[in-house]
Amino acid sequence: MKAEFPLEITGLAFLLRPDVPPEGSPRPSQPGETEPGVLREPLRTAAQEAGLVKMRRPSRISSSLLALQATEYAKEQGNFQEFHKACYQAYWEEQEDLGRWEVLEAVAKRCELDWTELKERLEAQHYREAVLKQNLQARKLGIEAIPTFVIGNLLFSGAAPYDAFRQVTLRYLSQGATQPSP
Repeated sequence: MKAEFPLEITGLAFLLRPDVPPEGSPRPSQPGETEPGVLREPLRTAAQEAGLVKMRRPSRISSSLLALQATEYAKEQGNFQEFHKACYQAYWEEQEDLGRWEVLEAVAKRCELDWTELKERLEAQHYREAVLKQNLQARKLGIEAIPTFVIGNLLFSGAAPYDAFRQVTLRYLSQGATQPSP
């Protein structure tokens, strides 16, 4: 999208399940689930269309608070996109628990982030207030699911093919806007 349109893409923290404890919790089986972790439609098709052929539901639900705080550090380092993608891959493809320190350490190092500095900031909860503030902002916007996208005054959730984003962006820009605003 960024290559095709004059957009600024901003990732904001959202705690989908703020009640999940720091150690995570077992994922309950889904209705009609025949094999643990297998995605149901339409998510399965959307994931495949996006090239995410190894995407599966993890057996545990991670507490995302620590990973969201680490994401704030990655933003400061100008490494948001790479870190976000690496976290996504670790959770959805490698079935890693993003609430575990050693998992975040591996992801941070993979993205060439300074783990010593990041760990110190996480231990001091340096980014906690920013994450909680973003979460509150998202909830005030009406966000209830992930992923959620805001383009202008349009809010939509769920995996969608690129063309859906393209059409919404074209419509928004044709109204004289130059930049989507959250």
